[in-house]
Amino acid sequence: MIRSVMLNRLTPHMLTCSRGSCVLTGWMSSGQYTHSSGRMSTQQSLLRPLTPKITPMVGCTTSTTQKYTMIYRLPHIKLLRAVSRLKLLQTAITVVILPPVYILYFHGDVSFFFVSYSTGLALFAGVMLYTASHFFRRVVGMMYLDPTQTTLKVSHLTFWGKRNDIFLPVSDVMTIGDAGDSVGETIMKLRRYSSPQTFYFSTYFGRVLDKEAFEKVFGNLK
Repeated sequence: MIRSVMLNRLTPHMLTCSRGSCVLTGWMSSGQYTHSSGRMSTQQSLLRPLTPKITPMVGCTTSTTQKYTMIYRLPHIKLLRAVSRLKLLQTAITVVILPPVYILYFHGDVSFFFVSYSTGLALFAGVMLYTASHFFRRVVGMMYLDPTQTTLKVSHLTFWGKRNDIFLPVSDVMTIGDAGDSVGETIMKLRRYSSPQTFYFSTYFGRVLDKEAFEKVFGNLK
């Protein structure tokens, strides 16, 4: 009887404790779940691979991959290239020939006139070739226009007689009138608003292959 009374007294407490523990356990479980889920979401956000945001550049391609249309060509550019490279050969010949000439002069085998003539001829040829090469580097061999007609590709010679391409915005290229030339002139200047550098081209010796595109850059040819 005493046992049943004690059980009856202890049962509510046990139930209460059980319920409390359940509630507490549920609350703790819920709290642990919420905390763990929050931590898991934080960890997942930290462990998630960082993907850079890449904004595509619309209509932007490299100058080397674009298809350009030739609008001007100078047929004599090959001859100018050969003359430009001739100075290298002339310099090599001068370096090879002049020292033996001076050696022969010091030994009395050749006259002073011959030495002077050889030296003067070599120096004159060198100066003329280097001066011509300086001008040839400014001669435009070919000109191209991109499909959007906003970029002009200009091909000219280097010091070594090789081809070099430069890319100019059409808006930066002066028209024939702005450059101080007239349409009827034999040699005209290719000048820019942003640079004092000057190139030369000729519609008389050269060929305008696309008149409409050419006039887009340099103005009316009439």
